[in-house]
Amino acid sequence: MKPWVSLFALAATTVIAWAQPQRLLSSGPMIAWSEMTEVALWVQTTSPAKVTIRYRPQSGGDWQSVSQTTTEQGDHIALLKPQRLTFGTTYDYELWLNDQKVDRGFAMQFKSQPHWRWRTEPPTIKFGLGSCSYFNHPEFDRPGTPYGGDYEIYQGLINQKLDFMLWLGDNDYYREPDWMTERGLRDRWRYQRQTYTQLAPFWANTAHYALWDDHDYGPNDSDRTYRLRNEALKVFNDYWPSPVRGTLETPGNFFRFEWGDIEFFMMDDRFHRAPNRWPAGPDKVMFGRGQLDWLKGSLLDSDATFKIICNGNQMINPLTLFEAFGNFPTEQKELFDFIATNRIQGVMFLSGDRHATELLKVQWPGSAYPWYEFTSSPLNSGAGRSDREANNPARVPNTWVTGKRNFGTIEVTGKRNERVLTLRSFDKDNKELWKHVIQEAEIELPRTAPAGGGLLQSTTRE
Repeated sequence: MKPWVSLFALAATTVIAWAQPQRLLSSGPMIAWSEMTEVALWVQTTSPAKVTIRYRPQSGGDWQSVSQTTTEQGDHIALLKPQRLTFGTTYDYELWLNDQKVDRGFAMQFKSQPHWRWRTEPPTIKFGLGSCSYFNHPEFDRPGTPYGGDYEIYQGLINQKLDFMLWLGDNDYYREPDWMTERGLRDRWRYQRQTYTQLAPFWANTAHYALWDDHDYGPNDSDRTYRLRNEALKVFNDYWPSPVRGTLETPGNFFRFEWGDIEFFMMDDRFHRAPNRWPAGPDKVMFGRGQLDWLKGSLLDSDATFKIICNGNQMINPLTLFEAFGNFPTEQKELFDFIATNRIQGVMFLSGDRHATELLKVQWPGSAYPWYEFTSSPLNSGAGRSDREANNPARVPNTWVTGKRNFGTIEVTGKRNERVLTLRSFDKDNKELWKHVIQEAEIELPRTAPAGGGLLQSTTRE
């Protein structure tokens, strides 16, 4: 054999070896969650394959690995969990498929949460939030101007160097053919993750926590009558994994998680929801008895500085011209009276859905402090405006963003008992649209001095 023939054969073999793992990868990795000693990494393949994550501390050390084989029955999804991690440590990691390394074209890192209680001041935290993401798919979309666009907004989120991202519903939009079958639901998510590769560095380097609203649950304004609601719940958890969703007694897409001294309560406004046209009264519910009791108990149980209730629909807006918790007044009053009566401190709200962004501020009767709600929408679906809401008295001045795609960030800084929340909104070019600062003392109960003097302490702190 001539030497040049051998070289050609070697080069061809090398190209095939490199291309094979690329063809096996459908999408991922995505960091699904992060705890102090464990993270979860989501990967999807195109066919059954052995998926391996190799990782080591960024400061150096031995490589470790965790592997899982994907199956057709499992939608070719692997959820790999590096465990026994060192607290508060950044790890470099690699993706391998069938024992061949996959070159993603960018560095990949994950970070474990710090173990700070009784040791240090609470950590600085920075997270993103947004809702209403539409990823164009011409064969399935309505004719005319595409509804999605400005995908560079995700580069803006990457540039923010977030600890994690909150996806607040309508994280993609099921089209008419999708919501008829479970396969259709799955294919929508697979298409999003596989086709829009500009999100890949964001998936791979930031933890992602998601709840749903109508468009990533089923049809528009869908509720508990949606015929595939159980299948929708399973599909959503397959593509947006969480350690726990719902309870043994009450299924649903709700869960809670902590990051530093913040606890998040991710609500499900669809699975148990009565139809919007249900007659007014105690049976017209958004969350349902099981979920509502879970939230009330969880708020009482939490010792977090900030207790952030996240929902697809707006929670405190007094203008209920569109879908909102205020259209379920009996349930809303029960929850809000409970928070006020039990003097639960540090409560605020995050929401999406509205295709416009705003910061609301409301003083509920009996509450010792005002409640804020940051609504952030849309990421890259169509942006809108309703002039009927132009003069909302609950809106913080100069925070109404209409007619443009945008995302939000919240940064938490400061010492214990002196924490500061800095809320910001950014446009698709990462330009700041507004900023609002909330001091911890503003959304806490009044502090009282102990007998004999000493440091002031919150009435509900240990």
